[in-house]
Amino acid sequence: MARPVRTKLNPPAPPLFLGLSPDACRLDRARVAVVPAPFDQTTSYLPGTRFGPAAIIGASRQVEFYDEELDREPYEIGIATLAEIEIEPGDMEAGLRRLEEVVVELDAQGTVPLTLGGEHSLTLAPVAALRRRYPELTVLQLDAHLDLRDSYQGTKLSHASVMRRIRELGVPTVPVGIRSVSREEADYVHAEKLPVFLAREIRASGLPIDSILAELKNPVYVSVDLDAFDPAYVPGVGTPEPGGLTWDEGLRLLRAVFERRQVVGIDVVELCPIPGQIVSEFFAAKLVNKLIGYLGLSPEADARGTSPRRAAPARPPRRR
Repeated sequence: MARPVRTKLNPPAPPLFLGLSPDACRLDRARVAVVPAPFDQTTSYLPGTRFGPAAIIGASRQVEFYDEELDREPYEIGIATLAEIEIEPGDMEAGLRRLEEVVVELDAQGTVPLTLGGEHSLTLAPVAALRRRYPELTVLQLDAHLDLRDSYQGTKLSHASVMRRIRELGVPTVPVGIRSVSREEADYVHAEKLPVFLAREIRASGLPIDSILAELKNPVYVSVDLDAFDPAYVPGVGTPEPGGLTWDEGLRLLRAVFERRQVVGIDVVELCPIPGQIVSEFFAAKLVNKLIGYLGLSPEADARGTSPRRAAPARPPRRR
């Protein structure tokens, strides 16, 4: 049977993020587009991140529309959910090219890409796409690991090398929550005099939001590796590390960034669902909904005439 012809921005069949109806997820009304990217080619500890995007979208059906912190329903900003990026297991570069093409199209029409991973290697594609339009782009990297190895396990496109590749594009990275570093990465950080915000320093002295913001130029790409958070909150990740950010710390930092910088792209990566448990995917789904809500606080939102969007009437009830 012939495969259906798809455009790069083809919407999928339900389920859609938050369980919204297709009419409520129209791309022509969307401020943000959820892009599932099931990359799992270079995972080095626990494979399974290819199941992450579908698990997040499935769990999002149990996330309340109303956000008590923001006193609004974030979906009103306008959310589209796209079809999964087609991945070829033996060809990482092909998958990255497809994701980059999608992000280029979304950005051209003024829609913020929010990519769901999948392993962290995918971040290279949206950053490369957005840098063309935003030469001053900076990446905020919430992560347990620096991901600055030159290569890992025989590939330069590893999840452990993604920030090295991004920096080679001329895009600065600002890592927060770090607590696992190789000797190679430590030498690179010292040689390049890179800003690094370590988890143990955050535990000792508190979250230095102003210092982090001072390192972020405008605009900002926000990349959230879920292992940035303590595994007590989100155990289902590909490479868990003891310690890490709390839920409240992560939200305080992210809200400040969205309020004081223009955010032009987002990803949430490295969910590796644990069979029989739902806490990690629900954590990720609620985090994604928070990020969409924070996008409505952006200083660019009103200038673009997109905060908030008129809400579509069709939405499913929440059961408790």
